[in-house]
Amino acid sequence: MVKYVYDFSEGDKEMKDLLGGKGANLAEMTKLGLPVPPGFTISTDACRAYLKKGQTPESLAPEVTQKLREVEDKIGRKLGDAEDPLLVSVRSGAKFSMPGMMETVLNVGLNDQSVHGLAKMSGNERFAWDSYRRLIQMFGKTVMDIDGDLFLNAHDALKAKRAVTADTDLNADDLRELTETFKGIYEKEIGSPFPQDPRDQLDAAIEAVFRSWNTERAVIYRRREKIPNTLGTAVNVQTMVFGNMGDTSGTGVCFTRDPSTGHAGVYGDYLMNAQGEDVVAGIRNTEPLSALETQDKKSYDELRAIMRKLETHYKDMCDIEFTIERGKLWMLQTRVGKRTAAAAFRIATQLFEERLITKDEALLRVTGAQLTQLMFPQFDSSANPPLVARGMAASPGAAVGGVVFDNAQAREFKEAGKPCILVRRETNPDDLPGMVDAEGVLTARGGKTSHAAVVARGMGKTCVCGAEALDVDAQARELRVDGRVFKTGDIIAIDGTTGEIFEGEVPVADSPVTTFLTHGLEAGLEAAQTEDMKELVKAVADLVDHADKRRRLSVRANADTPQDAERSIAFGAEGIGLTRTEHMFLGERRVLVERLILSEPGSDARQEAFDKLEELQMGDFEQMLPILGGKPMTVRLIDPPLHEFLPDLTSLEVKVAVAEAKGEECAEDKQMLAQVRKMHEANPMLGLRGVRLGIVFKGLFELQIRALVRAAARLQKEGTEAHPEIMVPLVGSIRELQLVREVAEDIIAQIEKEEGVSLNIPIGCMIELPRAAVTAEHLAEEADFFSFGTNDLTQTTWGFSRDDVEGVFFPDYIENGIFGVSPFETIDVHGVGRMVKLGVENARQTKPNMKLGVCGEHGGDPESVHFFEELGMTYVSCSPFRVPVARLEAGRAVAQKEIGRDE
Repeated sequence: MVKYVYDFSEGDKEMKDLLGGKGANLAEMTKLGLPVPPGFTISTDACRAYLKKGQTPESLAPEVTQKLREVEDKIGRKLGDAEDPLLVSVRSGAKFSMPGMMETVLNVGLNDQSVHGLAKMSGNERFAWDSYRRLIQMFGKTVMDIDGDLFLNAHDALKAKRAVTADTDLNADDLRELTETFKGIYEKEIGSPFPQDPRDQLDAAIEAVFRSWNTERAVIYRRREKIPNTLGTAVNVQTMVFGNMGDTSGTGVCFTRDPSTGHAGVYGDYLMNAQGEDVVAGIRNTEPLSALETQDKKSYDELRAIMRKLETHYKDMCDIEFTIERGKLWMLQTRVGKRTAAAAFRIATQLFEERLITKDEALLRVTGAQLTQLMFPQFDSSANPPLVARGMAASPGAAVGGVVFDNAQAREFKEAGKPCILVRRETNPDDLPGMVDAEGVLTARGGKTSHAAVVARGMGKTCVCGAEALDVDAQARELRVDGRVFKTGDIIAIDGTTGEIFEGEVPVADSPVTTFLTHGLEAGLEAAQTEDMKELVKAVADLVDHADKRRRLSVRANADTPQDAERSIAFGAEGIGLTRTEHMFLGERRVLVERLILSEPGSDARQEAFDKLEELQMGDFEQMLPILGGKPMTVRLIDPPLHEFLPDLTSLEVKVAVAEAKGEECAEDKQMLAQVRKMHEANPMLGLRGVRLGIVFKGLFELQIRALVRAAARLQKEGTEAHPEIMVPLVGSIRELQLVREVAEDIIAQIEKEEGVSLNIPIGCMIELPRAAVTAEHLAEEADFFSFGTNDLTQTTWGFSRDDVEGVFFPDYIENGIFGVSPFETIDVHGVGRMVKLGVENARQTKPNMKLGVCGEHGGDPESVHFFEELGMTYVSCSPFRVPVARLEAGRAVAQKEIGRDE
C-alpha cells in the first residue's frame, strides 16, 4: 500500500518531490531541533491520485487519523475538543514555491462549543472569537468558494458602525457578533450551516488544497515560472500557534538578507496580536522586524540566532515565517528565499566572500534571466520628473504605463499593446493575471513581505508597496493623492529601486550593468550613480568573469550589419555565428533582386544585376570583417525563397486588374505578375529555398561566394585579419553540399590566384532538416563544420510553420500541457533535442573534432545552453543582447556538471 502521510520527524529537505518544499523544510527544521509546532505532511502522491480520480485515495483518511492522534498525544489535546481544543492549520506546499497561489486554512477545529474552550484555555475571549471568525472567513472563501468581499465588507461595516479603523479596536462582543454575521453569510451562500464537526472541516480543507493546484492563478503562475503541471502539491497539517493572543503574541516574515537589494542585516515585517495572513495579505501595514527587539528582546534574540543557523545550514538567504505565542517563539516555515536579480548577484558574491560557498556555487546562485533583468534601462535621474508619492521599494526596475485597477483592464491594455501599471489597495492571489499583464505593480498597503512584493520579485516585475499616501478606489477606478486624481489610462511611472512614484512619462537611461558589459568595468562603475549600484556592477563583473573562465562553449552572435557586429563584439561575442545575407538584399537593393528575377537566364540584364549585387555585397563584407578583429564570421548563403523579394501576389493582382479596368495597362506590372505567379508556392517554407535555390538559380550563390572571398582577399592584402566561413542552408543530401562546395572551392582557388593570397575559408552547412541530422555522418565527409539551425529544425521536426502556429494554437497547447513552454523558446529536448544529439553523434563518428555550433535563438536560451553543453557542442550563437546571458549560462553549465560530479 502506498504511504501518503509523513510526520515532520520522518523527512528532510531533500524530499521535496514527495513532501513539497514546505513539508521538506518543516521536516528539516524539526531535524535541526528548532521549535516547530508538531504536524504531518500529506504527500504529493496523494494530490496526484486525487487529481487523477477526482476523489481522495481511500487509504488517506485512516493515515491522517493515525498521524493526527500522534500529534494529539504529543500536545495533550484533541482536535476541536470542547474544553481544551487542538486547532490545526492546513497549508499547501508544492515542490517549487508558489507564493499565494494555493490555499491555506487556519484554526481548523473551532466550532460553537470549542470556541468557549479556547477562550477558557487562553483566558482571552476576544482572541477566541477572533480565531473563530477567521476560520469561517477562510473556510468559506477558500474551501467553499464564497466571494471573499462578502466577509470583508461585513467586517468593514462593523468597524464603521463602531467608529473604529483598526481590527484590534474591536472587542470580544464585537467579534462574537461578527462571527454570527459570517455564519449567516456562509449559510446564505452555501445553503447549509457552517460545519461543526472538526474532522469534516479538516477533510474539506485538505481536499480544497488539492483542488487549488488547478485554480486559474496557480496554472498561470506555473506557466510563467515553467513549473510542470504534473507535480501536484503536498498538504501540511500543523498544530496552530497563535499570534493573536494579545500584546505578547505576534507573527511575522523575515529574511536573512534583504530580498530586494541583497544587503545583509535585519529584514522582515511583523505584527503583534495578529495571524499570518494579516502580514502576507497586506491588510494591515506592518512593523519592521528591527522594532521587535524593543518589544520582545528574548524572542528577537532567539529569532536572530535561528536565522543565522538556517542561513548557515542552507548556505543561502532564507525566507522564514514565525509566530510568537505569549512570548514563546515558533518556526512555521523556511525556504530558500525568492529575490530580485540585483539581490541574487549581491548575495552570491557575499556568501562567497564570507567563505560559506565556493565560487562555482556562487555562479549557480544567479541565472541568465536575472542578468537580463539587470540589463534593462533604468530611469534617468537627471530628468527630475514630478514626484507623486513614495512607498517601499519592493522589487526593482523602472516601469511606465497607464493606470489600471483590475485584471480585465490590464488584459485590455496588454492586448492593445499599451503598457500599464496595476494599482491596488493591496493585492491577493486573484490579482495574478493582472500582475502578469502589467509592467509594474503599485499598492497602498503592505510591506516587503506582502503578496504583491513576494510575487513581483519572483516574476521580476517592478513593484512599489505600502505607499500610504495613496487612496485607491477600485470601484470608482480612481487613484487619489494630495488632491490629484488619476483615472484609468493616466500615465504614471514607478521606480522599484527607490520606491518613488512619478506623474507622466519618465525617460530612461542605459543600465550601468549594460555599460559594464559593453565598455568594461571602469565605464560601468562610472555610470553607476550610487554606491549600491557600484557594488552591484562589481558583483556582476565578478561572476560573469568567473563564468568566462569556467565555460567550455564559445559564444558567438547573429549579426547582419556592421552595427550588429560592433554590438556583438562589445557584448563579448567571440565571432559571428550567423550572418543572414538575404537581409543585405533589402531596402534600395530590392529593385536589383527584382531585375535579377525578371531577367532571362544568361541575359545581359541578369549579369548586370549580378555584378551590381556582388559589388554591394562585397562592400558589406569589407565593412563587417574588420570589426571582428580576426574572429570568425559565418556567412549563410541566401536562404528564403526569392518570391519574398517580390511584391505580394494578391496586391499585385488587384493593381493589374484595376489598371486593366481603367485601360491603363502596364507591361512591367503584367510581367511582374506572371513571374510572381510562376514563383508562388503553397508552402514556401518547404519549397524552393536554401541550397535548392542556389542549385536551381544559377549564379546566385556564386555572386555571394565571390563577394565574400574577394572581400577577405582584399583585407588580407591590406594587412587586416579576416576569417570568413561559408555556410550552406537547408542541406538534406550530401550531393547538394558537394555541388555547392565544388563551386565554392573553384571560386576560392581562382581569387587566391588572381590576388596572390592564400585563404583558409571553411565550408560547412546548416542542420535544419531531420534527414540532415540522421545522415550527418555522410554530410560530415563534405562539411568542415555544422551549425544546427534549431528554429527550422523545430519547424521540420514538429511539422509546424512557425509564423502560422504561434499565435493560433500554441496558447491552447500550453494551456493543455502539451508544451510547458514554446519549443521555439526552449529546445524540445525529447524531440528536436534528440535530433540534435543524433546529428552531433553521427558527425563525430566521421570527424571526432568537428566544429559544431547552434545558430537558432535557442543559442541564447538559458535551459537550451545547458543542453548544448551536455552534447559537447563547440559554440552557440544568438542575438547580440543575449550574448552575456549565453556566456553566463555556459559557465553555469560547466559548474553544475562539476558540482554534480563531486556530489
